[in-house]
Amino acid sequence: MEFFKPGKQYDFMKQRRFWIILSFSLVIISTILMFYPGPNYGTDFRGGTEVEIGFKQPIGSEAIRNAVEGSGKFKGAEVLEVKDNIPNHFILRVQEVSNVTDATKAELVKALCNAEDQKTLDPVKCPEGARATEVKFSNGGDKISTRYDTKPDIAKIVEQVKTVPGVRLRISETNPRETSPRDHRVEIQLQSTGDELINSLRDKLGQEVVPDHALRVEWVGGKAGKQLRDSARNSVAIAIVFIMLYLAFRFDLRFAPGVIIASVHDAMVVLGVFILLKKEITLSTIAAVLTIVGYSMNDTVVVYDRIRENLARYKGKSFATVINMSVSETLSRTILTSGATMLSVLAFFIWGTGVIKDFALAMVIGIVAGTYSSIYVAAPLTEWIDARMNERAKAAGKGTKRPTRTADAT
Repeated sequence: MEFFKPGKQYDFMKQRRFWIILSFSLVIISTILMFYPGPNYGTDFRGGTEVEIGFKQPIGSEAIRNAVEGSGKFKGAEVLEVKDNIPNHFILRVQEVSNVTDATKAELVKALCNAEDQKTLDPVKCPEGARATEVKFSNGGDKISTRYDTKPDIAKIVEQVKTVPGVRLRISETNPRETSPRDHRVEIQLQSTGDELINSLRDKLGQEVVPDHALRVEWVGGKAGKQLRDSARNSVAIAIVFIMLYLAFRFDLRFAPGVIIASVHDAMVVLGVFILLKKEITLSTIAAVLTIVGYSMNDTVVVYDRIRENLARYKGKSFATVINMSVSETLSRTILTSGATMLSVLAFFIWGTGVIKDFALAMVIGIVAGTYSSIYVAAPLTEWIDARMNERAKAAGKGTKRPTRTADAT
């Protein structure tokens, strides 16, 4: 399918100054936004607990925030309204990851009668079947794995846990439960930060407003969030470096910087728009950025490949003219590829929700930025590098590696 008449040549390089200045400005603005006001990192990178709730009745964000902060248990509460097919849909975030502190863990270990010398234990408080020989806590602290020498007394274990102040068992008929009868292992589930948040809302707003269970509960520790943030940044940087090596190997050194600058440009534009729109930057956003980098590189390589073919075919023409010819010849392919991808992504953006919608938004921005950066960022930069390399070669008295081209371009 051809959208443009074969043989028709468009003078893209004539407007390159305008587009290069625009691209440079966008990158500068995005860089400034990265520092002020800064990215709005999601729970993945920042750490904390995120709870997704569908309330039973209409309610405002301010009332929810007041209820969370009024409980006195949580700090840095954020309330986001989600407008989708779920009625009264909100996402709540707090800084707390676990409500089980080190002191509480020590009290639980003591209450579960875990001691090196079990002969010193009180037989009334710690009868047979209620003396834990091993106590392990999950990362979030809301799950305890214990082990006993004899068949565990579940009822007594429940009593022991309830003696620790500030600790509540998760309501379930099978909590605690014996997970391994042969090893006498017992799993005890405590109410997590998400459960405590739901309970606090129910106490403040009433059972007729707050549901019994959240739609989704996720938490990430602060240390893990920092590691994820560093890994995400490194993954983007490593991907760009390997792209540069690939292009330098496939073409030559003149072509590599152009696609790298174009890829960085596309990534920065996406991040800048997300910060400007106050969108969260999560692992899904980073996945979208990596996808955009690969997509932009693929589009740029197609243009580069045609430029290389035409450089060998039209040795008497200037580099700018060859770029115009090459981009014009691949324009129909670019529109078809980008257009088909854009239609698919737009469907997710219009009808998608939550993470999918944000991923689609990043892809929409990236496709637009990647398509035009292949023409107005990568190609002009390659022409500039080619000109500088030839000037240096002439100055050194070595001549050029290719025949001198006539200045028949703009």
